[in-house]
Amino acid sequence: MSDTSIRDEAKGKFVINFSAGPAKLPASVLAHAQKEMLDHQDTGVSVMEMSHRSSEFSKILNSAEHKLRDLLAIPQNYKILFLQGGGTGQFSAVPLNLLPLKPSLSADYLVTGSWSAKAAQEAEKYGTVNLVVPKTKKYTSIPDPSTWKLNPEASYFYYCANETIDGVEFQYIPEINGVPIVCDMSSNMLTRHLDINKFGLIFAGAQKNIGCAGVTLVIIREDLIGLAMKICPVIFDYQIQAGNNSLYNTPPTYGIYIMGLVFNWIDEEGGVKKMEENSIKKSNLVYNLIDSSEGFYHCPLDKDCRSRMNLPIRIGSLQGHETLEKQFSEEATKTGYLQLKGHRSVGGIRVSLYNAVTVEETEHLVGFMTAFMERNRHVLTS
Repeated sequence: MSDTSIRDEAKGKFVINFSAGPAKLPASVLAHAQKEMLDHQDTGVSVMEMSHRSSEFSKILNSAEHKLRDLLAIPQNYKILFLQGGGTGQFSAVPLNLLPLKPSLSADYLVTGSWSAKAAQEAEKYGTVNLVVPKTKKYTSIPDPSTWKLNPEASYFYYCANETIDGVEFQYIPEINGVPIVCDMSSNMLTRHLDINKFGLIFAGAQKNIGCAGVTLVIIREDLIGLAMKICPVIFDYQIQAGNNSLYNTPPTYGIYIMGLVFNWIDEEGGVKKMEENSIKKSNLVYNLIDSSEGFYHCPLDKDCRSRMNLPIRIGSLQGHETLEKQFSEEATKTGYLQLKGHRSVGGIRVSLYNAVTVEETEHLVGFMTAFMERNRHVLTS
């Protein structure tokens, strides 16, 4: 049974969730969790009520860690942490733990969207932030690396691999001359192959591609652990969390369980390689329609940084046609295509194509978009 048909049968209606997050989960994962909701593997209890100190939960936690290490080929000198606080919590945790790597207590921040801008603003509370590129009102491109103003004494270099709101995605890993690279991968984790060795630290909120809201994944090189500022809250201290295998305090146990199921699903589907192939197919379906729509649909981004995960779209022009965009969102929702309205800060339409969204579902959406364009093209020419 396909992922789509499982969900259709459960809901009794046609629904495809294109939410930017919390996002769609694989239907087979939801079905598995439903089956074990009251009794996890004959333990007599739900994972929701299972002690985080129990041997049963230790198996869940260790299984999730081992599966992730296999999926991303994570070297043994990197710790995997399952924390709370979301990506926003890491905006504080990263500087609190890593700024002391150098006496200057400074860090380079490459701001290419709303989330990296917020991360830089938060880091300013604890040290000096060097903005690698000048501030801008709109985020539609990634400035050429030759224009970046890097600080050789920076403790780390920070960037966001995919900006969920603005739709800017890096198609490469920056080369930063030995300075530890910190990357927010909240919205494109496990969607492409990575050389983990190029990073000092990666973090990701789970609620996009790798699970449900409540868990924040941190992958950190061991030599970067142990220098946290004295003011660092204990739950954000990487040394304490790593030393306790993410169990210093009660972790988001059910979220970790769901995350482990998603890791298993990715493995069964063909691993990260298959997720990357699907991401390219799905995003190309939508972008090809935009580019061939003769100005009905527009994407405000430079083509070399168009996100495969979060696709911002305007109708009629780069400024958008308010009436048609409102009509599009309303008709899409009535048809069963959910959460396509753009973020309130940028407007328009946003299509999120995370791992659980299938190629078939994307084809359904493109069919709807094509039909909407054919019915309404006259509005732009009248």
